[in-house]
Amino acid sequence: MIFPISSNAEESGSGHYMPGAGASFIDALPNKPGFAVANFFAYYGGSASISDQLSFGGFVTADLGAKADADTVVILYRPSFTLLSGFYAAGVAIPYVWMTVKGKVQGPASGGGTLTFKRRDTANGIGDITLYPVMLGWTALGGDLKYDFRMGIYAPTGDYTKGDLANVGKNFWTFEPMATLSYFNKKGFELSAYTGVDFNTENHDTHYKSGAQFHIDVTVAQHLPLLGGLASVGANGFYYQQINGDSGSGAVLGDCKGRTVGIGPTLSYVKKLWQKDLVAEIKWLSELDINNRLEGDYIWFKLAMQF
Repeated sequence: MIFPISSNAEESGSGHYMPGAGASFIDALPNKPGFAVANFFAYYGGSASISDQLSFGGFVTADLGAKADADTVVILYRPSFTLLSGFYAAGVAIPYVWMTVKGKVQGPASGGGTLTFKRRDTANGIGDITLYPVMLGWTALGGDLKYDFRMGIYAPTGDYTKGDLANVGKNFWTFEPMATLSYFNKKGFELSAYTGVDFNTENHDTHYKSGAQFHIDVTVAQHLPLLGGLASVGANGFYYQQINGDSGSGAVLGDCKGRTVGIGPTLSYVKKLWQKDLVAEIKWLSELDINNRLEGDYIWFKLAMQF
């Protein structure tokens, strides 16, 4: 049976935000006019105990295990004009997602009442595309400090089927205003912070509306010359808190608010290639303090180049 001891917030146990997606100098806006292209690979493996309940695909579930891989192509363009004494940029992020979800599912029985059964689903395909129609950036301290405002819009482009545990799309829009700051001085010290609030629309298939979520990622790193390039070692920490409850007729588990806090090491390397800066970053982030969400680990590998 499904034990109603505690319930988990957010449909599918997570929103569009992923810790580490934007957290360091590699995620800053292009430093000159032109295109910047990046490839972000992310892995997440997480679980919830039998005493924790989640809403997946319209079902109440427990004893969950989930694994997701995503390979995302990011394209940014910065024109030569300025706006509000800063520079303007726009971009798009297109992910391809592979998912596996298994757990105990509680659903309606044919003769009435409820039935609990084990289930395992897989899915893959284009996920929810992120649009960045407005990105405004400024510099200070002789270029050592970069800060910007950006608006992210997650569009429900990924496939979603009510009743499936594994879906590559969320089936709702998310609007994410963000403010970022990245300090990188001549001695190679870096302090970067990326913070935002996610506002979600309703999933009309399940009549579930996830509450708004606040999140912040902070990276501290030291960069040093190595083999003709610049290498760094540091740490990335994140904090995520749902600031209002879930709602809608599909939110049968109530309006519980999710939270996650975590930290992990990060390494990066910058090298000139064809007179362009090629940047690579790898990080492992472990969730340490969880409330009403899946609990697991994130691994990121990022490559970026500006043209």
